[in-house]
Amino acid sequence: MMRLDVVSLAPEALAPLLKLGVIGRAFSAGLASLHLHNPRDQTSDRYRKVDDVPYGGGAGMVLKPEPVFAAVEAIPQLPRRRVLLMSPQGSLLQQSDLRRWASDYDQLVLLCGHYEGFDERIRSLADEEVSIGDFVLTGGELPAATVINGVVRLLPGTVGSADSLLDESHTNLLLEHPHYTRPAEFRGMAVPQVLRSGDHAAVARWRQEQQQERTRQRRPDLYARWLDQQE
Repeated sequence: MMRLDVVSLAPEALAPLLKLGVIGRAFSAGLASLHLHNPRDQTSDRYRKVDDVPYGGGAGMVLKPEPVFAAVEAIPQLPRRRVLLMSPQGSLLQQSDLRRWASDYDQLVLLCGHYEGFDERIRSLADEEVSIGDFVLTGGELPAATVINGVVRLLPGTVGSADSLLDESHTNLLLEHPHYTRPAEFRGMAVPQVLRSGDHAAVARWRQEQQQERTRQRRPDLYARWLDQQE
């Protein structure tokens, strides 16, 4: 079982994952467990204060280190654990990261920032810093939910057919090929004849060509990396 611990000032933002389609069923089936930890629960003052003004001045409030450290240290630790800090300064999330975390670890601890930022010393808790894009959100809850969704769907037993994970976008840098279903023609748009031919080899070639062409047009950066791998 994969244990997922989220340290967040808004833990209610993660609770919907427990009822989210195949991800929710994975939690219900015991393939993964989700544990939410609010740093406010680690405070001792009457106001449950978790933030303070930054040294040196500046706008906004900064998340204090004491309640975050206490929250992390109170979490049971499994042998194969990875602590991830959700941060716009982190490395851009890749499908390969999700696969690595899903296969190499039994526990992920996800730290969510808030307010203007977090005390720099909080970074020392993390093994990795993760970003989902070059933009800033009000907190790390949505990035954490993204990581959890991406990891849990890769756990054995979550997706009905494991083969469906092999050809999807970003698995091998290439984007996924187009998909079609019935009817064969809809509003003047027809399913490519090769997909109706019954020639499995031809279908495989067509799909590979489509993956390459779609990636070349839509994500030339990925296509260039894929070409480098072919050399």
